[in-house]
Parts: sequence; C-alpha cells; structure tokens
Amino acid sequence: MRYILFFALSLVIMSGCAVFGGSAVTNNQEAVYEGTGQGFRGPIRVQVRLNGGIITEIIITESTEDRSVGEAAMEELIETVIFYNSTDVDVISGATESSRGFLEAVERATMGL
Repeated sequence: MRYILFFALSLVIMSGCAVFGGSAVTNNQEAVYEGTGQGFRGPIRVQVRLNGGIITEIIITESTEDRSVGEAAMEELIETVIFYNSTDVDVISGATESSRGFLEAVERATMGL
C-alpha cells in the first residue's frame, strides 16, 4: 500500500512540474547566475539562484526604475517567476517596459547569456 501511495504521489509531483514548465530533478546543485535586461529607465540587473534547475531566489542588483511603479512590478514578478519557475508570465499592467526588462534579465541569467 505504501508503494502505491508513493508512486501516485510521485506522478502528481511530476505532473505538476510539467504543467509549470519544469522537470523533476534529483540533484541538488546550486548556482547563482547574473543577467541584464533593458527596462523603461535603463538597465535592470538581477542575480538568479538555481537549485537543481529550479529558481529559488531572484535579487535585483541594479535598477533605475521608478520605485512606486517599476520596482513594485518587479517585486511582484519575482514571486510569480519563482512560483511558476518560468519567465513565461504576464507583464504587470502600467509597468510593461519595466516588467519586460526584468523578465529579459532573468531569462538571460537562467540561459547563461
């Protein structure tokens, strides 16, 4: 009975990873990558921490975006990108260019560009 339960749970976890654009990874290699994108007011630089291919942390290291609009949007996007483990998410309305620049920076970091 335990084996069947474990197998069923494994399938659910693997299905969830596929839905969110990830994959089940068993190694625990951790690495930090940096990327840059073009925001509304200038370059946006980020550090992205990956653990076994999963995004676990994103830190904005440089930004000249407006605090109340651009930076607020990027903070919201950090949570969304980590949750879905993907940059294939909607931009924040009202901060489109800041959002695109942030997502570009994260994409470049995770792709090693």
